[in-house]
Parts: sequence; C-alpha cells; structure tokens
Amino acid sequence: MAAKTSRPSRYRNLEFLLGALLTLVICLAVLFSDMLFPGGADKIDLMARLAKPFASAAHPFGTDPLGRDVMARVAAGGKISLLVGVTSVLGAVVIGVLVGLVAGYYRGFWDMLVMRFADIQLAMPFILLAITFIAIVGGSLTNTIILLIVSQWVQYARLVRGSVLTLREREFVLSARAIGVKDWRIIFQHLLPNLVGPVIVLMTLNVANNILLESSLTFLGMGVDPTIPSWGGMLADGRTYLQTAWWVSVFPGLAILFTVLGLNLLGDWLRDSLDPTGRTSR
Repeated sequence: MAAKTSRPSRYRNLEFLLGALLTLVICLAVLFSDMLFPGGADKIDLMARLAKPFASAAHPFGTDPLGRDVMARVAAGGKISLLVGVTSVLGAVVIGVLVGLVAGYYRGFWDMLVMRFADIQLAMPFILLAITFIAIVGGSLTNTIILLIVSQWVQYARLVRGSVLTLREREFVLSARAIGVKDWRIIFQHLLPNLVGPVIVLMTLNVANNILLESSLTFLGMGVDPTIPSWGGMLADGRTYLQTAWWVSVFPGLAILFTVLGLNLLGDWLRDSLDPTGRTSR
C-alpha cells in the first residue's frame, strides 16, 4: 500500500516545487525590474536596434526595432500582466463570493434571478462580450480589469452557491439557527470558512487564465494601451519581425508560458492538498 502512494506523493511535491520556483523567479524579476534594469524599458538606442540575443552582456535577450532592451521590457511588461491577473481575480472573488453566499443561503427569487443571469452570461462567448464592452467603454488598463471581473464573477458565484446549498442543511448550521444566531454571522462565520479551499484553487487557476486573456486582448488591440509595456503588446509589436527578429516576440511569449505553467502547477497542487478524495485517487 505504501509503495502505491509514494510515487503520487513525490510527484505532488515536485509539482509544487516547480510551480513555486517558476512563479517566484518571475515575480521577483518583475517586482525588482527597476533595480535590475536601471536604464528602463523605454530607453531607445537606435544604434543597437534588432541586436541578436546572447550576442552581448548588455542585451541578453536582444533589442527590438527601436533598440529597446527586450529583457527589460519583458520584466516591465510582467508588472502589467500580473497586475491585471491578480486585481481582476480579487474583484471577481469579492463579487462572486458575496452573490453566491446570499443566493445559496436565502434561495427564492434572488437565487433564481442571479442564476438565470449567470446562465445567460455563461452562454455568451468571451470574445463577443469583450468586443461589445470595449466598443462601448474603450480599451485601457482599467477597462481590461473591469471586463475580466465582469466575465468571471459568475464562476465564483456558482461555485459558492452550490457549496452553500449543501452546507446550509448541515448540523452546525441548523444548530446555529436553532439558538438564534443571526444570518450574517452564519454566512460569514460558519459557511464562508468552509469555502476558502475551493475558492483559493479557482483563484490560482484564474490568475493564469487572466494573464492569457489580457495578453490576447492586448495583442488584438483591445486591451492595455500599446504605449505601456505588456507581454501581449510585445507579442503584437514583434509579429511583423518573426522571420527577421524572432526574439522580439518569443521571449515575452516564453514569459507568458512559464508564468501560466507555474501558476497552473500551484493550482493543481492546492487542489490535491485541499481535497482529500482527489489526493487518494490520484
């Protein structure tokens, strides 16, 4: 029996270490980009334009068509991508969890109204929602974050509501009602702590997903202002140079790849760690 479970356990530890290492390295590079690259991401050197990567210590990832250091721009662009990913997830969590708690606990008309609205929104393709939203309010960093919040609060609302429907009939909730505990205390002190695990797992996976969505929207010209360094913007800038200067697009693409991979590995590890049934079946 021990021989059967030792391999999955080692695999989960390796999964955690790899995910944590990738995420930590990228976050540190992004947070300390100003110290690592004192010249900044917008410093132009036309004499060094389109310098090849690894050809000099001054520009390890090469330079773009304006002579700007690609490594510095990748690190600076990570600030925008991580900011969008984390902020949009936090906003969606606050709205979705509150709506799901109230809908699942009180049921009735409010529950039916919220869930039917959620069904309608889930039936709408994200790209259609994005085009409609950006056409109305315009593209910017703030509007991109709002768009991602609007598109993803439904996931948390449905997750929390489904769990609350089960938890509200458990003995500890019925006992709290019987002794006259107020509804808001039952919701926030008894129900909410039991939902932290699944919500955290979904948050981790959605941060990675939102980084991809922000990069895609910016690549299509519907996201962050193109004058602000971002991974999606760098991909868009380098697409016309793929044959002559591949590094302009490849390195921000690799940054997206490793960031999403690290966050997904952490999300998988959290899911296995917080779900005993999933841990034993793996």
